[in-house]
Amino acid sequence: MTVDWIHAWPTALAAFLASAVEFVEALTVVLAVGAIRGWRGALTGTSAALALLLAVVLMFGPALPRIPLRDVQLVVGGLLLLFGLRWLRKAVLRAAGVIPLHDETVAYERETGSLRAAGPSDGAWDAVGFATAFKITMLEGLEVVFIVIAVGAGGAGLLVPASVGAVAALLLVAALGLILHRPLSTMPENALKFVVGVLLAAFGTFWVGEGISLDWPGADWSILGLTLGFLAVASLAVPLCRRRAGTGQFLALR
Repeated sequence: MTVDWIHAWPTALAAFLASAVEFVEALTVVLAVGAIRGWRGALTGTSAALALLLAVVLMFGPALPRIPLRDVQLVVGGLLLLFGLRWLRKAVLRAAGVIPLHDETVAYERETGSLRAAGPSDGAWDAVGFATAFKITMLEGLEVVFIVIAVGAGGAGLLVPASVGAVAALLLVAALGLILHRPLSTMPENALKFVVGVLLAAFGTFWVGEGISLDWPGADWSILGLTLGFLAVASLAVPLCRRRAGTGQFLALR
């Protein structure tokens, strides 16, 4: 299949950024498992989860083109829009100081404490380490699979660049983990989630419009306009939320 990268690069970029966020969170837990429980269980659990995810993609991926495209666009686009707005809401509230920023170092310390509390392994096989690495990789991996399908299902040939973006994110995060052997706490995660939330919301809105046969001006270029629109609204929402947080209106969200 020939990929038109002139039109496909936004899809690959959205999948790359969203997948990178998920893989960074998984990496933190896997590193904690390796440091506390041993690398055998960490790597085995991660590999088993990745193999299962690949099997799911290979099993259900070929069935996707058989579903009417507009039905896929409407359903998947709606889910992607909700998914993106959830990320964007949290990113706005964190940027406004309403809820605390996510800190991978704190998450790593919390996970290592939990793994130490589980006690030593009874034998050569560490079930706790395997299960922990498997669970986090599956949870974050399933979100990556959804994102790849969602941003790639809106048009013919877009699933390939979406998959390329996700695989590139996996390789990059894995390489950084191998080199640094510590959580990627210096990554501006909230800023990245802010951007990803904007992109997913824009893609979701576009696919919903396509699903209801809306004639977007400029065709695929409307995604750029939607992205700028969501970015502008979210950026304006940050100081508004910050002011309201000062009056205690967001106290229940803490």
